[in-house]
Amino acid sequence: MSSSSDFQQDRHSFSGSPQKWTDFELPGDTLYYRFTSDMSNTEWGYKFTVTAGHLGRFQTGFEILKQMLSEERVIPHLPLAKIWEWQVGVACRQTGHQRLKAIHLLLKIVQCSTQGDCDLTLLKPLWQLFTHMENNSCHETAKPGILLPLHRALAELFFVTENRVTELGSLQEYLLALNTEDHLHRCTAQ
Repeated sequence: MSSSSDFQQDRHSFSGSPQKWTDFELPGDTLYYRFTSDMSNTEWGYKFTVTAGHLGRFQTGFEILKQMLSEERVIPHLPLAKIWEWQVGVACRQTGHQRLKAIHLLLKIVQCSTQGDCDLTLLKPLWQLFTHMENNSCHETAKPGILLPLHRALAELFFVTENRVTELGSLQEYLLALNTEDHLHRCTAQ
């Protein structure tokens, strides 16, 4: 069982008696599983139960943080740097709707932060995902002009972040921190 179709992320493998199986959690909103028999006996197989969205976990935290970031009088009392660091990690680990919600919160934090509140260079993994999506959308001609929700969310996040760092006067440092040396050479060559 895994959270990715290639069975590389959050992989859990079980074999043998039911006592060898343990409970586990997967991030995101999709579970991939593969059952393989070695044909060594003729028993039924295995049974497992999947329970989605435990109340009190991601959704509850999302709602609380969203509400706190919506209250202007509360924002100065929040440890935005720590929340930012944690939320970037959540956006990198999650998939599906939970990733979109995490990016939504990042966008709210960028909009209400002041200089020094957030280490924007932590966005590098999301920037790499976004540039990968940008490169792939240029090659796909089946549905021109249609972006996936994640692509749109990342585009908005990076558009707002770029405007924010421009206001703060640190655009060059931000762009240098997000890009690799190889990417900068290619851009210069172009």
